[in-house]
Amino acid sequence: MNSIDKNIVVISGPSGCGKDTVVKKILSTDERFVLSVSATTRAKRPIETDGVDYIFLTTEEFTTKLANDEFLEYTNYCNNYYGTLKQQIEDKVKAGKVVILVIEVEGAQNVKKVYPDCLTIFLAPPSLEELERRLKNRGTEDESKIKQRLFKAKEELGFQSSYDYIVENNYVEQCAQSIIDIFDNRD
Repeated sequence: MNSIDKNIVVISGPSGCGKDTVVKKILSTDERFVLSVSATTRAKRPIETDGVDYIFLTTEEFTTKLANDEFLEYTNYCNNYYGTLKQQIEDKVKAGKVVILVIEVEGAQNVKKVYPDCLTIFLAPPSLEELERRLKNRGTEDESKIKQRLFKAKEELGFQSSYDYIVENNYVEQCAQSIIDIFDNRD
């Protein structure tokens, strides 16, 4: 395993399964871990900060960076681009950090091709009913967008077996600690 591979943790899961909440708990619990901030063309939500939650780009800015081969991976999810900038990963790993990438299943497969020994974890909701409840409670999308995300979630759940580990997010603290333990105890 090369040094970059062993310092990359990829976390994926359906929208609404709690990826961001679990990762925030990991970051507040263990200073070895840092977040790779993804770039996106999605509109910024009121509670989000550019450069912290996402790097918000126009479609033109995103496609220019794509043409310049600046992305490790990218995908179009629900009509928005999301991607991981290569320089983000390299800089953080060189600084001795463990980089967490919170990305969709397509992106995770692409990262695994480049870094085959990275740790991949699929974060699963306790149930589809709970996932729908979480999506509705966040109040950031209308009913048609929620249905679109639930349809996509069912598709994504089919990729669980391609991950190194599946961790159910029923309790945030327990889920975060499970991910830290998996990282510490892998071969």
